[in-house]
Amino acid sequence: MGVKMHDGQLEIGEADVRGLLAEQFPAWREMPVRRVQGVGTVNAIFRIGDGYAARFPLERADAPEMERRLVREMAALEELATVATVPSPVPVSIGAPGRGYPLPWTIQTWIPGEVATPDATAHSRALAHDLVELIAALRSADMRGRAFSGEGRGGCLQDSDEWMATCFAESEGMLPVPELRVMWSRLRALPDAPGLAMTHGDLIPANLLLDEARLCGLLDGGGFGPADPSLDLVVAWHLLDADARAVMRDGLRCGELEWRRGAAWAFQQSMGLVWYYARSNPAMSMLGRSTLRRLLDDVEISAP
Repeated sequence: MGVKMHDGQLEIGEADVRGLLAEQFPAWREMPVRRVQGVGTVNAIFRIGDGYAARFPLERADAPEMERRLVREMAALEELATVATVPSPVPVSIGAPGRGYPLPWTIQTWIPGEVATPDATAHSRALAHDLVELIAALRSADMRGRAFSGEGRGGCLQDSDEWMATCFAESEGMLPVPELRVMWSRLRALPDAPGLAMTHGDLIPANLLLDEARLCGLLDGGGFGPADPSLDLVVAWHLLDADARAVMRDGLRCGELEWRRGAAWAFQQSMGLVWYYARSNPAMSMLGRSTLRRLLDDVEISAP
């Protein structure tokens, strides 16, 4: 497994997954099982046959609470699949702890495609248009009276101050921290979002699948829910260069506040990626670096 990403990180291998399937889903016991190598930080993912994927949480947690969380995520996946403009995984079942693995786990449908990277399609206006259509469709979903959960990104920017202080301290010698502190001091002071909309919540390249540089799949949608609409604009900074970002901004008719808040969420996410995953997940760390560089290079966002 290499360097672990989290303290107390759980370990699970292909033989363990085969055993769990044999015990809990015997109809699938003869299906091939292959670990999916990627940059994900939350789950170990295994492909089951050609049509399914099993996801195993990596961080230790209380098993009953994890089951409640997975039930919520499965409901979010079902809802997301009805509104997304490209295929996204559909939940199949929740597995129980067993064979040395202490937590519940999930099975979803497998979505084919090439995982996006920060630079390969950075100039693609076509991809920018695809992202506009996706985000517009997500925002149009009915919130059904729900409010922001209060967890993670998507609420008040100032709630991240303590985490950002940790990130700045840990990033000394790795990043231009004084310049980044100044940028955060401006971004955190932005007015609150005027309203909420349904958002994916984690539109990083690893959660986007491409077919010849066009969007063809959307992954990791368990956080689909109400939040600051600008939260999904992080993808503009994670994936696109200036010209393609302009296409996306125009297509979504983003005003200045919305666009800047999207930059703020991208900044907040990226500051944590660089130092935290420097040894355990270099690709994720490099994503943070490339996104911060785009933010620093953007005259509108970096200007006082």
